[in-house]
Amino acid sequence: MANKLFVANLSWDLTSDQLRDLFAEAGNVLSANIISDKFTGKSKGFGFVEMSSDSEAQEAVQKLNGRNIDGRDIVVNEARPQAPRENSFGGSSGGYSQRRDNSRGGDSRFGGQGNKGKRRY
Repeated sequence: MANKLFVANLSWDLTSDQLRDLFAEAGNVLSANIISDKFTGKSKGFGFVEMSSDSEAQEAVQKLNGRNIDGRDIVVNEARPQAPRENSFGGSSGGYSQRRDNSRGGDSRFGGQGNKGKRRY
């Protein structure tokens, strides 16, 4: 087991310091971070805790997984490595892309005729 833990179902009001104090029951906490929305700054309801050893991480899972904190039963698991992300601003992976259509009729996807029906002289 790794010493980094994923913690979910957290109260929106819980702070990183409170999370650190909670996990200190199981051993030495190296870091405790609650993930927040980058635009609003509000908690997303999950975070990560890094314990100083694997045995302390196991103890934290056993002691804290399912414990009711601020009216919510938290979930504590071993953190998995982050999956690689695709660039969301281009390509065909669902990101934003714009097709240029230089005809006067406009893009046929938006009600125009595109190049259909246009006479070329």
